[in-house]
Amino acid sequence: MRKSNDTNRRKQFVANHKSAEKRNRQAQIRRMRNRINRSKMKTAIRGLNEAIDNGTVEEAKVALATTVPVIAKTASKGTIHKKNASRKISRLTKRVNQMEA
Repeated sequence: MRKSNDTNRRKQFVANHKSAEKRNRQAQIRRMRNRINRSKMKTAIRGLNEAIDNGTVEEAKVALATTVPVIAKTASKGTIHKKNASRKISRLTKRVNQMEA
């Protein structure tokens, strides 16, 4: 989780003190952790959107049941704000419920 190809693309922060070096290492680890969590969330949402577009109501409900906990977990980890997660869940649920009507 620490080493990644994309760290070379980002401008590296040059630390002058021991504490700043540690902060830089911590920030890089947190950034990668947040990126992984955000990617999992986006993948789940993409799967739900495909189920809504292509599938039946039952298929969309199953996808929603798997997507909602992923979004909530991403918010609980602090990667996204809890109101952002709530808004996403609400809008996705609304789309699935509109399929029934």
